[in-house]
Amino acid sequence: MKDFLKQAQKLQAQLLEQLRAIRVEGSAGGGMVRIDMDGEQNVHAVKIEPQVLEEKDVAMLEDLIVAAFHDARKKILEKTQESVKSITGLPLPF
Repeated sequence: MKDFLKQAQKLQAQLLEQLRAIRVEGSAGGGMVRIDMDGEQNVHAVKIEPQVLEEKDVAMLEDLIVAAFHDARKKILEKTQESVKSITGLPLPF
């Protein structure tokens, strides 16, 4: 049992290390809004093309930001699933 716990802690540490190394860019509006996020879902940057601001459509900009965020989260989930599978050989259940 003790060895099992040590192995589980080691796998957890490996997974955390891989999650911290993940970086993705989510985008929306054909790249007009981009969000840079890490594997722990921390947002590091939001980039908005000046053209979007020229239109002065706040609702559209808000929608693009939300869509870019969701795109980034989806990419993180995919990469997380890949990491878990590579470490454990088992896919995540979601």
